[in-house]
Amino acid sequence: MSSCCPSSAAASSDISSGVKDYYGKVLKSSDDLQTTACQTPVTSSISKNIRLVMSQIHADVMSKYYGCGMCVPSCLTNMNVVDLGSGSGRDSYILSRLVGQQGNVIGVDMTDEQLAVANKYIDYHTTKFGYKQANVKFVKGIIEDLQKVGIDDNSTDIVISNCVVNLCEDKKKVLKEIYRILKFGGELYFSDVYCDRQLPQSVRKHRVLWNEGAGGALYWEDLNKFAIEVGFEIPRIYSAHSFEITKPELKQVVGDVKFVSVVYRLFKIDKSKKTSEKKQVIYDGGVDGCEQNIKFDYKLEFSTETPMTIDDVTWNIINQSRLNDFFESKKASCCAKFVKTEVENPFEVVARDHGFTKPPTSSPCC
Repeated sequence: MSSCCPSSAAASSDISSGVKDYYGKVLKSSDDLQTTACQTPVTSSISKNIRLVMSQIHADVMSKYYGCGMCVPSCLTNMNVVDLGSGSGRDSYILSRLVGQQGNVIGVDMTDEQLAVANKYIDYHTTKFGYKQANVKFVKGIIEDLQKVGIDDNSTDIVISNCVVNLCEDKKKVLKEIYRILKFGGELYFSDVYCDRQLPQSVRKHRVLWNEGAGGALYWEDLNKFAIEVGFEIPRIYSAHSFEITKPELKQVVGDVKFVSVVYRLFKIDKSKKTSEKKQVIYDGGVDGCEQNIKFDYKLEFSTETPMTIDDVTWNIINQSRLNDFFESKKASCCAKFVKTEVENPFEVVARDHGFTKPPTSSPCC
């Protein structure tokens, strides 16, 4: 996990120092966490190939992992990936294995103790993965200023972040910086904590709640607003789960505020190349770990067996992104049904009990 810089220098120093101390000195393992905000739920949705890679990650790296989701997207071969708030390196090492020898991973963190753990095991994982040379490196920096660690404009295919943006005071600035480094067609795939209202200062200023992500949780509507203002397409919910603050002294502080952990996908596309046509597409297969089906978000899952009609927003993302090579497409019939892309309330998604919404299949034109 990493920290970020708030708008004022004094507040920035205070928050940064607090987070660095918490993740570098206070926490010795995930057992020391006071809330479940920064704990990934046990879930069968983690794919078999990712579980296999996780079994190859060194135990020291795993024990110092603090995250609220699984931030490993599909279709990673040969990609250039940046892991923001890489901490002990768990997600970075998983990505290192999945991008392959020709891919590249940069982990960015500001906590010396966490960086020490991550850097200690570079040679271990290089050998474990059968690589001739390391394809991952870890650098010290803050995620609002990635130029200082040498990440150029339009240079990155995928950015991931696992329960880190909520530690930043100026979250819109973080999104702007991520947008800057992504290529057109690139993606921010990240897990974070959100709340159902603007948080009162009593919650935001609570040290433990802030350091574990709940105190800095963004109101979910603001995430969508900031992302679109920065230039991203409408944020897409990949998965979501609710959690509660149960420790009595912390529960008293948060009151009836509700929290949800969400994995979002934010895509950067070239708006000058957008089309307004909906398309009928079928997945060709070929993505490692997704031989027959590939999940796009919590509502859309593409199959090699059944064509599906998608709206122009979804098509523009697929057409300009790394996913394009794995789909065949044609113009959809005039009356084909499709799932419309729109801003969604993650609390409503969770309330539907994660029910998978099967998209309407294409039907002949009337």
